[in-house]
Amino acid sequence: MSTLVVYFSFTGSTRSIAKKIAETLGADITELKTSKDYPTEGFRKYFWGGKSVIFGEKPELINKRIDLSQYDTIIIGTPVWAGSFTPPIKSFISQYKIQGKRIALFASHAGGGAQKCFTRLKKELSGNEFIGEIDFAEPKKSLEENLSETVKWAKCLPMEMQ
Repeated sequence: MSTLVVYFSFTGSTRSIAKKIAETLGADITELKTSKDYPTEGFRKYFWGGKSVIFGEKPELINKRIDLSQYDTIIIGTPVWAGSFTPPIKSFISQYKIQGKRIALFASHAGGGAQKCFTRLKKELSGNEFIGEIDFAEPKKSLEENLSETVKWAKCLPMEMQ
């Protein structure tokens, strides 16, 4: 069986980390794309992101359907919005009803909320085995250092089924 890295990236930070994980592990990778664009600047950026989380929005994903049966490990990456994971990740979890998988989580954020985000993700993904989590504060400020940490973390994940 193999590994899938699935992520949503808003500003590119989560994408950089996801690509490094996939490269390190030889994993497949999928970036979640939505039919809806979010505002990317100013107050509207934070307002729409926070509102989307608070109201539990599940935007339509425009990705090709993923056959999760070929993966025993799924690594999920998200920015932290309002102390939670992003609505596209909510759509993914809702659409795929993930059960019996090995799950690792990573998050990027501007300075907080990662543990709350991980707790919420684990609740949404109950029925799976969690094998690791890591967060990156302000990843663009020290990208090389974060990518180095990413490689170390990915190499330490227990990848074999027990």
